[in-house]
Amino acid sequence: MNKIWLSTPHLSGHEQKYVQQAFESNWIAPLGPNVDGFENDLCQYVGAPHAAALASGTAAIHLALAMLGVGLGDAVICQSCTFAASANPIVYQGATPVFVDSETDTWNICPDALETAIKSERAKGKNIKAVIVVHLYGMPAKMREITDICTRYDIPLIEDAAEALGSSYEGQRLGSFGTMGVLSFNGNKIITTSGGGALLAHDEHWITQAKKLATQAREDAPHYQHEMIGYNYRLSNVCAGIGRGQMEVIDERVAQRRANFAYYQKAFDDIEGIDLQPEMSGSFSNRWLTAIIVNPALCNGKTREDIRLSLATQNIEARPLWKPMHLQPVFADAPYYGANVSGKLFEDGLCLPSGSDLREESLARVVTAIKCSIA
Repeated sequence: MNKIWLSTPHLSGHEQKYVQQAFESNWIAPLGPNVDGFENDLCQYVGAPHAAALASGTAAIHLALAMLGVGLGDAVICQSCTFAASANPIVYQGATPVFVDSETDTWNICPDALETAIKSERAKGKNIKAVIVVHLYGMPAKMREITDICTRYDIPLIEDAAEALGSSYEGQRLGSFGTMGVLSFNGNKIITTSGGGALLAHDEHWITQAKKLATQAREDAPHYQHEMIGYNYRLSNVCAGIGRGQMEVIDERVAQRRANFAYYQKAFDDIEGIDLQPEMSGSFSNRWLTAIIVNPALCNGKTREDIRLSLATQNIEARPLWKPMHLQPVFADAPYYGANVSGKLFEDGLCLPSGSDLREESLARVVTAIKCSIA
C-alpha cells in the first residue's frame, strides 16, 4: 500500500517561472526581486501592510521578542497547546515562559486563564513583555477577547499564525491582529517555500527593524559596521520564488483542505466516540490539519493511540495533537495556568492525513482504517 502522509508539499506548477527568473538573473543570493514580490503578495493577501520574509516562523517569533526588548528576568505568556517553536524563542532571550491552557471551543488559549496568569504574575512582580497566541491547526483563537485583554493590560500581542495562512476571524485574516503576526512556510504547511517564514505588522517600524536584525544588524555604512547583535534570518531569493508560485494557488489550497475536513466530518457523523475540532461562528479555518478527539468509552475501549498504531500498520501517517508545553520536560519548571484542557486534548486527540493533494480514495482508506480499528 502506498504511504499516506500527514501533510505533504503540493506544488502548483507556477513556482518554476519565478525560480527560473532567479537563475536567469543570477539572483541566487539572499534578497532580490522574488523576496520583494513575495512580501508584497503576503501583505496583499493577509491585509497587513508590512512584511519581512524570513528563514522560518521561529525566526519571526525570535525577532518579535528581541524587538520588544524581552530579556533576562522578563516573562512572556504563551499558549501551552502548541509546537515548541512558539515557546523556544522566549528562552533564547533569557526570559521565562508562562504557559496558559486551552479552552474547549477552539482548543486555543483560554481568555479567562490568560487574564488570571497576567494578574498572578504581575502580583509576583513579574514584568510581562508579551503574549503569544497560536491558531492551532488553522483554527482562529478568540481574538476579540484576547486582544481586549492585551489592550487593557498594555501587553504587546504576538500572533503565531504559522498554521493559519488563509484563515480569518470576523472577516479579518489571521496574521493581521496584534502588534506583530507570524507565518510559517515549512514543508508541511498549507503553502511552502521549502523552509521559511514571515513577520507581519501594521507599524512599518517593526518590519524595518526586523529586516535589519535579520541581516546581521549591519549598519548603513560602506564597511561592515555593527552596533547591535543581529541574526542571519532572511529568506533566499530562490525560496521566495517558490513562495510566489504557491501564493497563486493559496485559496485553492484552503478549499482543498476544507474539503478534506468535510469528507471526514460526514464519514464520522454517525460515530458518537469521534468528534472533530469545532469552528465557532465568525471564524473561518483553513483546516490545515483535520484533528479528531477519540472517546475510548464510546469506541470499544480504543484510544487515539490504538487508532494511530493501527493506521501505521496500514502505512497511514497520523499524529497526536501537540503535547502541551507545560508537560514537556524542558519546561518542567515554567509557570502554568489552567485546568489541563490541553493535556486532555493531547491524550485523546489525533491529526489525520490532510494534504491538499489527497485523492478521495486515500481519504476513504483512512476512514475505513479508523472504523475498522474501533469496530
